Amino acid sequence: MSPAILDSPEPKDFTDKPEFFPPTPASMEMAQAGPHGNVVLHEWNILAAHADSKKQVFVDMQDLGVATVSAVSRHNTRVEIADNAAVINRIHRSVDFLSQRLQDGQHLYGVTTGFGGSADTRTDRPTDLQRALIQHQQSGILPVVKEAGSIHAKLNNSAGTQHMPETWVRGTMVVRCKSLLAGHSAARFDIIESILVLLNSNVIPLVPLRGSISASGDLQPLSYIAGVLEGNPDCYVWTDDGKGGRDLIPADKALKLLTLPPITFGPKEGLAILNGTAVSTAVSALALQESHHLAVFSQVLTAMGVEALQGSVGSFNAYFSKVRPHRGQAEAAKNIRGFLANSKIARGDDEDEECAGGLKQDRYALRTSPQWIGPQLEDLALAHEQISVECNSTTDNPLVDVLGGVIHHGGNFQAVSITSAMEKTRLSLQMFGRMLFSQCTELINPDLNNGLPPSLAADEPSTSYTMKGADINVAAYMSELAFLANPVSSHVQTAEMGNQAVNSLAFISARYTHTAIDCLSNICATYLYVLCQALDLRAMDVLFAENIEPALRDVTTNVFESALQDPHTLDTLRSQLLKHVVKHYSTTTKLDSRHRAQVAAEAVQSTLTTFLYTHCTIPKEFDVLGAIRDWTSQASESIYQAFTQNRDRYFAKPDATPYLGVASSRMYTYVRNDLKVPFHRGLADSPQAGNGMKTIGSNISVIYEAMRSGRLYGPVLDCLKGDHYGSGA
Repeated sequence: MSPAILDSPEPKDFTDKPEFFPPTPASMEMAQAGPHGNVVLHEWNILAAHADSKKQVFVDMQDLGVATVSAVSRHNTRVEIADNAAVINRIHRSVDFLSQRLQDGQHLYGVTTGFGGSADTRTDRPTDLQRALIQHQQSGILPVVKEAGSIHAKLNNSAGTQHMPETWVRGTMVVRCKSLLAGHSAARFDIIESILVLLNSNVIPLVPLRGSISASGDLQPLSYIAGVLEGNPDCYVWTDDGKGGRDLIPADKALKLLTLPPITFGPKEGLAILNGTAVSTAVSALALQESHHLAVFSQVLTAMGVEALQGSVGSFNAYFSKVRPHRGQAEAAKNIRGFLANSKIARGDDEDEECAGGLKQDRYALRTSPQWIGPQLEDLALAHEQISVECNSTTDNPLVDVLGGVIHHGGNFQAVSITSAMEKTRLSLQMFGRMLFSQCTELINPDLNNGLPPSLAADEPSTSYTMKGADINVAAYMSELAFLANPVSSHVQTAEMGNQAVNSLAFISARYTHTAIDCLSNICATYLYVLCQALDLRAMDVLFAENIEPALRDVTTNVFESALQDPHTLDTLRSQLLKHVVKHYSTTTKLDSRHRAQVAAEAVQSTLTTFLYTHCTIPKEFDVLGAIRDWTSQASESIYQAFTQNRDRYFAKPDATPYLGVASSRMYTYVRNDLKVPFHRGLADSPQAGNGMKTIGSNISVIYEAMRSGRLYGPVLDCLKGDHYGSGA
């Protein structure tokens, strides 16, 4: 991961604050980033401290959150209990309190009664009752294990199988431990300790992917963790195979290898493991971490899109948010404007300047991006609060209130707050995707992209269609992402003898959010590749405009110097012809280079003729029509030679950074230098045996892999921490 680690405070309790996570960072970089940006940078710094510095998580002493759950899940951060004596005392008191109530002859839900719609039954065999709870919940569909290790480990982290990725289960284990450590669940300390031994030994239960409605918590998936603690030989765990891979072994064998005794669950202890929102919460926390990064990345990509399309910085003027002070809109506008600092391609704040395509204003996908992004940042901030609260809550039933001297029966297992967070998050992902999709398709379309070639082909458009496939791909990704934006919560079905008539479906919503993250990641990886190609073409055009000036000057001088004795008139003519050649050349991108040069030269004939007959006194003996014909012929050849020579030089050493804003330069450099994804030159880059070339898809895949591994988000967040925030932009 390796982000720059900034000084930042430990997570605080923000539940009673009027603002969403108002930051108090030591770093000015974070203070300048905006409300959502502060959350993202704060969580990134915490994650970095755990992932890079191997700083353990003390689950009893510090709050869990998006960063700490991610550190444990994705970076195998060790989880420890710092204050054993206080924790053990708190937990023993809850166990003893429950035992005393049983000795007093009280009937307690899930201890002497059945479960849910069967709570009208009674039993005096509480240990058997806990076994029965776990037994009936272990009903999920998993791959059939005929022998240890028969499921290939490479399937382990795929959400398309019948079992959860290990990362999700690791997060579940730490969140469940956090809840049990509160001492409201009457579960012995030994149980929590055993879960942590499994977690820290990287012995991770095999858990079904489907089957939870997240009503009485995530009962079914959590039952498989309980089954492992029992040493159930038909429950399995992932372990290291000694060869860098992962194997499955039965739970009883795993416990023996770890010298852990199998647990026989006492009164309420099976229910304490199963009856909670740990699965939904952990999976949602992991989804939100990536969603935060995608939110920032969407702003960076939009800034790059402004440059690639030669859009206007003025769309992000602070005045818009001053008169419409939504904080998300203000933050997005400030970010994008800051990202554009130092750009030599984007247009400035001049209200009288028209965009290159002749429009007075940029199209909506650029111009209204702060208004589009802003509400999503606000929703993600609320989702962050909801998930952070849930990570540090007790979510089972009944709850043991030792201080109050009562056992409460209620519904803290109902995970609608997680569903709410995931529905907002998934809709935000769709909104980011729709905006980026529009920007990407505009950039590839020669009728909309302000003078770039069709499909961003760098060679000849008649035989090269570089980004046409990518254009189709992003439509496919966007269609799926739009489908996934639909709410899950509107599909609740009555379950469990009518008892669970309303249920949250939180885990299902979290699962689909991960799928949405994957779709948006596909869009972003493709768009970043497209943007880098477009920025290279813009840089090539800038250099061409610089190179064509002396060539056209020489042609104009050779043809007209004898007729135009006044040097000032000749200079004026040369300037006008250059301006119009460059302008017309940008409208001929659909043509191959030689034909394009001819058309551009011919298109300027009217300008040339008007100037000669309006501003000049031509000697009678001078053949004006012949001169115009000669100029057109020579100019056409000069334009062609200048273009092809400039293209060849750029192909040999492409570098757009001198013309780019701070964010574009950072991301372009990362793609070209760090990831080694090259500028696509056209047919010359077709993979052949021995030439080392990659397909377009393989290059996009390199970017995608850097995104999903988290490596790309270091440069992305570097953009957010840039010193341009201090400029008052």
